[in-house]
Amino acid sequence: MKYDFDKIIERRGTGAIKTDILKEKYGRDDLTALWVADMDFETPGFITDALKKRLEHSLYGYTAEPEEYWPTVMKWIKDHHQWEVRREWITYIPGIVKGIGMVINAMLEKDEKVIIQPPVYHPFRLIPQGNRREVVYNPLHENEDGSYSMDFDNLEAVCDDKCRLLILSNPHNPAGIVWPRETLERLASFCHKRGMIVISDEIHSDMALYGNKHIPFASVSPEAAACSITFGAPSKTFNIAGIVSSYAIVPSAELRERFFGWLHANEMNAAPLFSPIATIAAFRDGEEWRQQMLKYVEGNIDWLCGFCAENIPQIKPLKPQASFLVWLDCRSLGLGHDELVNLFVNKARLALNDGETFNPGGQGFMRLNVAVPRSVLREAMERLCEAYSLTLRS
Repeated sequence: MKYDFDKIIERRGTGAIKTDILKEKYGRDDLTALWVADMDFETPGFITDALKKRLEHSLYGYTAEPEEYWPTVMKWIKDHHQWEVRREWITYIPGIVKGIGMVINAMLEKDEKVIIQPPVYHPFRLIPQGNRREVVYNPLHENEDGSYSMDFDNLEAVCDDKCRLLILSNPHNPAGIVWPRETLERLASFCHKRGMIVISDEIHSDMALYGNKHIPFASVSPEAAACSITFGAPSKTFNIAGIVSSYAIVPSAELRERFFGWLHANEMNAAPLFSPIATIAAFRDGEEWRQQMLKYVEGNIDWLCGFCAENIPQIKPLKPQASFLVWLDCRSLGLGHDELVNLFVNKARLALNDGETFNPGGQGFMRLNVAVPRSVLREAMERLCEAYSLTLRS
């Protein structure tokens, strides 16, 4: 079946965060929304059909998890990532960002610290701080070609005996990095030796691009398995973020007893009615759709890189190895933070995530969501090019 990713779906008025809070966030609502990390592609029909079938039985009371729920998830992980997950290792959680907060409250003392590696997804900072934990920065090292690597020398320097949790973005958001096995092994050894837990956020794991291969953190070594809590979900890949369908995988019996025990005590581990239905449909029937979607996203990224090189060479997209998010290096525009935001928002009428949101190292960058019909991306970039040309002339 050929899926149509050029189809434009009107999202305004549906409660979509991406479109319906533009005025609140950006001060105007006439913007092309290229910010929130969900896709503007229609959620595939095999998921919609599964939900409709359940809706036909018009009684939505308390329900048990379907028998095929976890075997379907485990098979997907094994088939795509060659990781053998045992049934006792896995449980539902009501969202990955919420899961970070749950780990902090279940596993950390009040005076213990959390390490993050910016520039990185901003809830990695906000959730610990909101739960009154100190955040320690280990900034990624920017390589000459604009890519990033982990700075293990600095990690050694900033880590003290109160650092008890490191949050890993794997693949990395916003830079789209598929971390190499050697990097993950080294990180696992470092954290395990110090008794630190690693939360590995692997929500983009099924969106590796250009032949890259995602490696689950917990699978790289016994040390990684012993110190990690992995979070995953079908939500990014199949565009069902509104159907909260996240899960946690914890190979360590000791960590599992503490974390799963906390989840169970607070009834946080029970999947609501539609989450298993959507998950089963996605992971059972979704491979062809996923492949076509990734090919379309690659086409959008290639088009974007070519357009910038030809028309706005001062903007340098970092070609992601995974996900539909592109990290734009705008530093050569020579604009301050407010000027850069003004260029995108008020002059080009585009809503992107500004780089400062992603903590130290994000200054001068913008994050662009390319999971849109190509006509929308083309119009957006043409407006940006025109806006920048007018800025130069003024």
